[in-house]
Amino acid sequence: MSTDAPATPVQPPAGTPRRRRPSAGGEWLVTAFAVLGALIVGAVLIAVGDARTRAAAGYFFTYPWDTFSNAWYAVRDAYVALLEGAVYSPALSGAGALGPVSETLVNATPLILGGLAVALAFRVGLFNIGAQGQVILGAIAAAWLGFTFDLPVVLHLLVALVGGVLGGALWGGIVGWLKARTGAHEVITTIMLNYVAINLLIFLLGVPGFQRPPYGQAISEQVDASATLPALLGGSLRVHAGLLLALLAALGVHWLFERARLGFRLRAVGANADAARTAGMDVGRLQVVAMGLSGALAGLAGASQVLGVSGSVTGSVAGSIGFDAITVALLGRNNPWGVVGAGLLFGGLRAGGVQMQSATGVPVDLVGVLQALIVLFIAAPALVRAVFRLRAGGRGVGTELAGGWSR
Repeated sequence: MSTDAPATPVQPPAGTPRRRRPSAGGEWLVTAFAVLGALIVGAVLIAVGDARTRAAAGYFFTYPWDTFSNAWYAVRDAYVALLEGAVYSPALSGAGALGPVSETLVNATPLILGGLAVALAFRVGLFNIGAQGQVILGAIAAAWLGFTFDLPVVLHLLVALVGGVLGGALWGGIVGWLKARTGAHEVITTIMLNYVAINLLIFLLGVPGFQRPPYGQAISEQVDASATLPALLGGSLRVHAGLLLALLAALGVHWLFERARLGFRLRAVGANADAARTAGMDVGRLQVVAMGLSGALAGLAGASQVLGVSGSVTGSVAGSIGFDAITVALLGRNNPWGVVGAGLLFGGLRAGGVQMQSATGVPVDLVGVLQALIVLFIAAPALVRAVFRLRAGGRGVGTELAGGWSR
């Protein structure tokens, strides 16, 4: 029988600074101030671009108040117009008062689904840069099923949605299979498959049977009414049931990683693939599953665009959804509900940007600048903490990409 005394924990030398544990609250605080920092820089750009402010700057040292006053009114008017175009405009009444919110939700729906797709892959340690191609494949499959078959209303919609999901899952699964079997890096294969998807779409838009007659324009047949997503707020507003699918998808991703056994295995692979392999997990199979699920979410984003907004496929059906989804995932810190919030923010910026340009003349391109600035500040948390004098404690994007995925 051993009589050894229990081992005494080794204490660090006196004076050694105690390392802070990463704080989720600190991460979200950095995110909030990153958005604020982007708005401040955007305000400077608005002031510089305002003609009256530049004219007043010519006699700044004689009467400086004119410069500051004109800059203030330019920034105020632009941001008020941006807010009114995204949330609520006092000039509108009745059902039209919900128009800005409707447009925000319409723009946010594919961004949420695409952001969830990218975030899911990130959580498993995979870089899904191919959401754009997966969105295109989902749109192609959903549209083809939507205008080719004549089915009952509910069944036709389900078939088209499932087709879009399977189209994206196939495109993502190819990437996972190539990585598992050959070791091909997913960044390279996803980028290359983006080009394949784009050129496949261009080809199909010139094929009779997919292209709409009289075959003079690059546009597909119109999806049947039985396969379209129903409007949520009436026919005059564009927000559709795809928003509910996006919220259900966020709930599903949350459940997957927090409650499901498969989610635990996926997180284990993302944390340390070698350790997961040593524990007996089939890392290759899990990577295929992860990329398939990621592609399925992106495919659902493409299907929601075709079945809920456009009703047909064009060369710009995916827009920049797949690439903006990367930004949404990073801003949401790969958390499903954070992705929902980031998608709503970017959707509001897109919707409000149109109103901002029409009301104040500030180019809608400022929205893209704001998005880029947000990502820049998110990727440089030390800069945000230094500027706004925040205490250290949150992790940045750099550490998340290195393996410390945020829950």
